[in-house]
Amino acid sequence: QVQLEESGGGLVQAGGSVRLSCVASGRDMTTYAMGWFRQVPGKEREFVAAIGRNAALTYYGDFVKGRFTISRENAKNSVYLQMNSLKHGDAGVYYCVAEARGIPASADEYSYWGQGTQVTVSS
Repeated sequence: QVQLEESGGGLVQAGGSVRLSCVASGRDMTTYAMGWFRQVPGKEREFVAAIGRNAALTYYGDFVKGRFTISRENAKNSVYLQMNSLKHGDAGVYYCVAEARGIPASADEYSYWGQGTQVTVSS
């Protein structure tokens, strides 16, 4: 069983930056793709970014447009999401995910989810 714990969310001004972190435990995460989804009330979870096992491959949601960077540090079983130029539309709960099969962009294909960390963007 994989446990994922996010941190780093909070209140940030529009145009500002924040870095989310996720630490995994329970398995050797070098065999898992990891990623981030986000959700706002009333909407479905939205793909943000994913990174392959050795960090050679990364994928981003269309809305990211170069503003976010996903990275991972396998020695620490961690994945990060650096978010820059934040907009009000980026506010939401950000979830860390992990999956052993492929590098999915669909929420349904991820087996493991963290509890989420809230990002609030102020004016």
